[in-house]
Amino acid sequence: MSLSNKKILIVEDEEPILRALVDKFTREGFETLEARNGEEGLEIALREHPDLILLDIIMPKMDGMTMLHKLREDTWGEQVPVIILTNLSEAEKMKEAMEAGVFDFLVKTNWRLEDVVKKVREKLEEG
Repeated sequence: MSLSNKKILIVEDEEPILRALVDKFTREGFETLEARNGEEGLEIALREHPDLILLDIIMPKMDGMTMLHKLREDTWGEQVPVIILTNLSEAEKMKEAMEAGVFDFLVKTNWRLEDVVKKVREKLEEG
Protein backbone atom coordinates (compact mmCIF):
# COMPACT_ATOMS: atom_id res chain seq x y z
CA MET A 1 0.00 0.00 0.00
CA SER A 2 1.36 3.40 -0.92
CA LEU A 3 1.60 5.84 1.92
CA SER A 4 1.71 8.87 -0.32
CA ASN A 5 -1.71 10.49 -0.61
CA LYS A 6 -2.39 9.50 2.99
CA LYS A 7 -4.00 12.39 4.83
CA ILE A 8 -2.55 13.56 8.16
CA LEU A 9 -4.13 16.11 10.44
CA ILE A 10 -1.61 18.02 12.54
CA VAL A 11 -3.16 19.73 15.56
CA GLU A 12 -0.49 21.99 17.08
CA ASP A 13 -0.65 25.56 18.40
CA GLU A 14 3.10 26.28 18.26
CA GLU A 15 3.60 27.75 14.79
CA PRO A 16 7.30 26.75 14.32
CA ILE A 17 6.53 23.12 15.21
CA LEU A 18 3.41 23.09 13.05
CA ARG A 19 5.31 24.53 10.05
CA ALA A 20 8.17 22.05 10.48
CA LEU A 21 5.78 19.07 10.64
CA VAL A 22 3.68 20.25 7.69
CA ASP A 23 6.80 20.85 5.58
CA LYS A 24 8.31 17.47 6.47
CA PHE A 25 5.14 15.46 5.83
CA THR A 26 4.43 17.32 2.59
CA ARG A 27 7.94 16.54 1.35
CA GLU A 28 7.40 12.91 2.32
CA GLY A 29 4.35 12.82 0.03
CA PHE A 30 1.55 13.05 2.58
CA GLU A 31 -1.44 15.33 2.28
CA THR A 32 -1.51 17.53 5.39
CA LEU A 33 -4.31 19.30 7.19
CA GLU A 34 -3.59 21.84 9.93
CA ALA A 35 -5.38 22.97 13.06
CA ARG A 36 -4.13 25.33 15.76
CA ASN A 37 -6.42 24.22 18.60
CA GLY A 38 -8.56 21.25 19.59
CA GLU A 39 -11.82 22.87 18.52
CA GLU A 40 -10.56 23.45 14.98
CA GLY A 41 -8.86 20.04 15.00
CA LEU A 42 -12.06 18.21 15.93
CA GLU A 43 -14.07 20.04 13.27
CA ILE A 44 -11.48 19.27 10.55
CA ALA A 45 -11.07 15.64 11.68
CA LEU A 46 -14.79 14.91 11.57
CA ARG A 47 -15.19 16.64 8.21
CA GLU A 48 -12.06 15.42 6.40
CA HIS A 49 -11.52 11.98 8.01
CA PRO A 50 -7.69 11.99 7.94
CA ASP A 51 -5.83 8.66 8.01
CA LEU A 52 -3.95 9.69 11.16
CA ILE A 53 -3.92 12.59 13.64
CA LEU A 54 -0.86 14.12 15.29
CA LEU A 55 -2.24 15.82 18.38
CA ASP A 56 -0.71 18.28 20.82
CA ILE A 57 -2.11 18.22 24.37
CA ILE A 58 -1.70 21.79 25.64
CA MET A 59 -3.59 24.15 23.31
CA PRO A 60 -5.98 27.10 23.49
CA LYS A 61 -9.79 26.81 23.14
CA MET A 62 -9.86 23.01 23.51
CA ASP A 63 -6.94 20.93 24.72
CA GLY A 64 -5.81 17.73 23.06
CA MET A 65 -7.32 15.37 25.65
CA THR A 66 -10.75 16.99 25.33
CA MET A 67 -10.49 16.77 21.55
CA LEU A 68 -9.45 13.12 21.79
CA HIS A 69 -12.42 12.23 24.01
CA LYS A 70 -14.87 14.04 21.72
CA LEU A 71 -13.28 12.39 18.68
CA ARG A 72 -13.72 8.94 20.23
CA GLU A 73 -17.47 9.60 20.67
CA ASP A 74 -17.85 9.64 16.88
CA THR A 75 -18.27 6.37 14.94
CA TRP A 76 -15.47 7.23 12.54
CA GLY A 77 -13.40 8.98 15.22
CA GLU A 78 -13.26 5.99 17.55
CA GLN A 79 -11.08 4.16 15.01
CA VAL A 80 -8.69 6.84 13.71
CA PRO A 81 -5.05 6.43 14.81
CA VAL A 82 -3.81 9.26 17.02
CA ILE A 83 -0.22 10.03 18.00
CA ILE A 84 0.15 12.51 20.84
CA LEU A 85 2.82 15.22 20.61
CA THR A 86 3.48 16.69 24.01
CA ASN A 87 5.87 18.62 26.19
CA LEU A 88 4.56 16.67 29.13
CA SER A 89 5.73 13.39 30.38
CA GLU A 90 2.89 13.22 32.87
CA ALA A 91 2.00 9.63 33.63
CA GLU A 92 -1.65 10.51 34.32
CA LYS A 93 -2.21 12.17 30.94
CA MET A 94 -0.47 9.30 29.15
CA LYS A 95 -2.60 6.74 30.98
CA GLU A 96 -5.76 8.69 30.08
CA ALA A 97 -4.69 8.93 26.43
CA MET A 98 -3.81 5.22 26.22
CA GLU A 99 -7.25 4.36 27.59
CA ALA A 100 -8.72 6.53 24.82
CA GLY A 101 -6.86 4.47 22.23
CA VAL A 102 -3.79 6.55 21.45
CA PHE A 103 -1.19 4.76 19.33
CA ASP A 104 1.91 6.45 20.67
CA PHE A 105 3.42 9.44 22.46
CA LEU A 106 6.24 11.61 21.29
CA VAL A 107 7.61 14.01 23.89
CA LYS A 108 8.63 17.12 21.94
CA THR A 109 12.06 17.50 23.50
CA ASN A 110 12.93 13.90 22.60
CA TRP A 111 12.09 13.67 18.91
CA ARG A 112 13.35 14.69 15.51
CA LEU A 113 11.10 15.11 12.47
CA GLU A 114 12.38 11.81 11.05
CA ASP A 115 11.20 10.04 14.22
CA VAL A 116 7.69 11.44 13.81
CA VAL A 117 7.53 10.38 10.15
CA LYS A 118 8.78 6.90 11.09
CA LYS A 119 6.06 6.49 13.75
CA VAL A 120 3.36 7.68 11.35
CA ARG A 121 4.55 5.28 8.63
CA GLU A 122 4.63 2.37 11.12
CA LYS A 123 1.06 3.05 12.18
CA LEU A 124 -0.30 3.55 8.66
CA GLU A 125 1.42 0.40 7.37
CA GLU A 126 -0.35 -1.64 10.07
CA GLY A 127 -3.75 -0.47 8.85
